[in-house]
This record gives sequence, C-alpha cells and structure tokens, in this order.
Amino acid sequence: MKIAEIRNIATSELAERVATEVANYNQMVLNHAVSPLANPAQIKSLRRTIARMKAELRQRELNK
Repeated sequence: MKIAEIRNIATSELAERVATEVANYNQMVLNHAVSPLANPAQIKSLRRTIARMKAELRQRELNK
C-alpha cells in the first residue's frame, strides 16, 4: 500500500487496519517458520506497509 492511499484512510479505520495487518504479519511469519512461503518477500513488504501506517498514525497524533 502506498503512502498516498494510506493518507486517504480515516484515522479510526487506519488504526483497525494496523491491528489486522499486524495479526496477518504474525501469522505469515509463523507459517513461514513451519513451511516456507512461495514468496518470502511478502513478509518484508507487509512489514514496511505496517511501518508506513504506524508512521501516518503517529504523524496525525502529533498534528492534533
């Protein structure tokens, strides 16, 4: 997800999306430990998406 898309999401929805993406990330890492994923780069991509979302939430918090 690109930063422009993240900026268009409402704050409450963004917080919910972060929670679901973190749960998805944890499940993906666990699955990868048991049996390798076809595309392990997905883990890196998801981790960076979560970081972008958290950065945007923090920026909104500071701008209040």
